[in-house]
Amino acid sequence: MIAAFSASLSGLMAQSKRLAVSADNVANMTTRGVRKDGPPVESGGQPGAYVPKRTQDVTTAGGGVRAEVRPVTPPSVEVYAPGNPDADANGVAAIANVNLAEELVTQIQAQRAYEANAKAFRTQDEVIDSLLDIKS
Repeated sequence: MIAAFSASLSGLMAQSKRLAVSADNVANMTTRGVRKDGPPVESGGQPGAYVPKRTQDVTTAGGGVRAEVRPVTPPSVEVYAPGNPDADANGVAAIANVNLAEELVTQIQAQRAYEANAKAFRTQDEVIDSLLDIKS
């Protein structure tokens, strides 16, 4: 019985992380992206550049799931935006590779999966309550 609670709880936590990562992507949609010709972001070479992320659900040994956060590849797209303060001499700017439609779908999926895990958790609780009532 404890394993079932653990699996549902891990699903709740994974979907919470999935939603948080997606919300972070949406919040940083218009943020400066990583320039291909710039220094590596990992070394702090492009301050303010945002690298979008995705979560990948990974099965755990105990039967649950955990969400691993991974960067989106490529992290940015180049767009013609001569008015952008980060645009180069040709008017091309790098923006974060975030698609709002995909992020909204991800958020809806995370919400539905969260609701399903919460329902499974409540159902398991009700089953245990029923078993305890039968025994007493």
